[in-house]
Amino acid sequence: MGSYKLGDSSFYSLIDSYASSGDFWSIEKVFERMKRESRVFLERSFITVFKAYGKARLPEKAIDLFYRMVDEFQCKRTVKSFNSVLNLIIQAGLYNRAVEFYSSIMSAKDVSITPNVLSFNLIIKSFCKLGLVDRAVEILREMPAKNSAPDVFTYCTLMDGLCKQDRIGEAICLLDEMQTEGCFPSSVTFNVLLNGLCKKGDLARASNLVDNMFLKGCLPNEVTYNTLIHGLCLKGKLDKAVQLLNRMVDSNCVPNDVTYGTIINGLIKAGRAADGIRVLNFMEERGFPANQHIYSSVLNGLFKEEKYEEARGMWKEMLGRGCKPNEVVYGVFMDGLCQEGRSNEAEEILQEMTSNGIKPNAFIYSSLLRNFFRTRSSEKALLMWKDMENKGCAVNEFCYSVMLQGLCQEGKLEEATILWNDMLGRGFMPDTVSYSTLIHGHCNLGDVKKGLELFNEMLYRDSLCQPDVITYNILLDALCKEGSMARAINLLNNMMDRGCDPDLGTCNIFLKALREKFDPPQDGREFLDELVLRLFKRERTLGASKILELMLQKHLQPKPLTWEKAVQHLCKPRKVRASIDKCWNRLIC
Repeated sequence: MGSYKLGDSSFYSLIDSYASSGDFWSIEKVFERMKRESRVFLERSFITVFKAYGKARLPEKAIDLFYRMVDEFQCKRTVKSFNSVLNLIIQAGLYNRAVEFYSSIMSAKDVSITPNVLSFNLIIKSFCKLGLVDRAVEILREMPAKNSAPDVFTYCTLMDGLCKQDRIGEAICLLDEMQTEGCFPSSVTFNVLLNGLCKKGDLARASNLVDNMFLKGCLPNEVTYNTLIHGLCLKGKLDKAVQLLNRMVDSNCVPNDVTYGTIINGLIKAGRAADGIRVLNFMEERGFPANQHIYSSVLNGLFKEEKYEEARGMWKEMLGRGCKPNEVVYGVFMDGLCQEGRSNEAEEILQEMTSNGIKPNAFIYSSLLRNFFRTRSSEKALLMWKDMENKGCAVNEFCYSVMLQGLCQEGKLEEATILWNDMLGRGFMPDTVSYSTLIHGHCNLGDVKKGLELFNEMLYRDSLCQPDVITYNILLDALCKEGSMARAINLLNNMMDRGCDPDLGTCNIFLKALREKFDPPQDGREFLDELVLRLFKRERTLGASKILELMLQKHLQPKPLTWEKAVQHLCKPRKVRASIDKCWNRLIC
């Protein structure tokens, strides 16, 4: 309006400003005015807008603007704007869309964009994320023909994709190839391969790779050490993991929460809670306060080892160190108190938790409910269940399963049935445990017919809710007790036809019935012998072996034919022959 005349730089500044605030409506208005005034559009401005679209998780808007650049705004597109859009699509996790966008631009006749190494790295990453590693390798092979040499990021991305498909040998071959091509590996390259080897448990090759790493002048960093320590813990080599931790400290490589947490978790899982606490104290001494995850792991280990006093001491120590427990730590501690029989203290902790503004989860309530039933306090369990409903606690199938099991064990089948119908009414799908629990409840009260109805209902459910050996044993025991041996045999046949092997409990149910329900009583030898043969015929060697062991324990000698089948299935001819030859050589010598 005055003497000042707008220049192109004013519009570029406006675009930058609106992009930083995510005001895309204003950006479009600026674009429209620039078109009317025949202003010059710069690719740099579009890249700024693309980044803003990526930050706002609007990749399709960026793609649309990219296609509009030439025809609508007369702005030439280069590989810079192409890579910007491709990158934000990948960052949004839309890998299929990234491949589609890349292919459409590369195949268009009127587009003269030559991909560079970044373009290839991005599309290789997309193929690897989609599990199409072979296609990613093809892209690698195409790069030299398009005057683009793979860099260390190209090889790292491909190695990671191959390792995730358990093709570690091919990934290591790429390491040799990249060095031949004059591309020197970095610590990240070795870490990718070490991670793959450690997850597979191949610690010998991982150790050789570390030696190779030193030869190439790549010093191990905290990621390297963390990867190796994790691999050692997975293989149960915890003492070596602790030694590596000490070596890490001596090498002036500072361990972090992940390092200490990995070792502590490994020690706890191995039943070495005391050693885990020593590492925790070592961690604290070096200025790394333990987090809630580590404390929950230590508390869980102490309670599993029945070191209740030490667990309560650790809880006080945690609070004294200023670590505020979250719902996971509260859950572990309350579950441990319930195991110890201190349900009153667990309820006090629950009140403390809610007063601190932390909402109890389904696991916490399930632990308390299970403890109420264990101590024959079903009324308290029902009151807590009502309180959970009033507070709007998000219950799940596991909570219902705990309630059903407790009510059925106390013979409160009517309440259990009401709860079952409530569960179905809320859209929860009962699992195998829930069905088995209710079937057991009906069978205990002599209502085998209702138990069989629930069993048939299970068979028509999805594959996640199918009867297991426990379900079958409940019904087989009920049928045998009422003398329905023919129906029990039919159910056993159904069990085997559906791929469920009878276990020792199944055998004992029939052995008891053969002794008590037949006159004269039978020892069950013929029955078990036939069962073993049928299992071997169906190539179910493990199930047959367990029954053979039971027969020997009960002095029920299998028939010669059964022994012959057992030897054929259990003994590999070459190994047997080698053992025989070894014995003869010893005798002759």
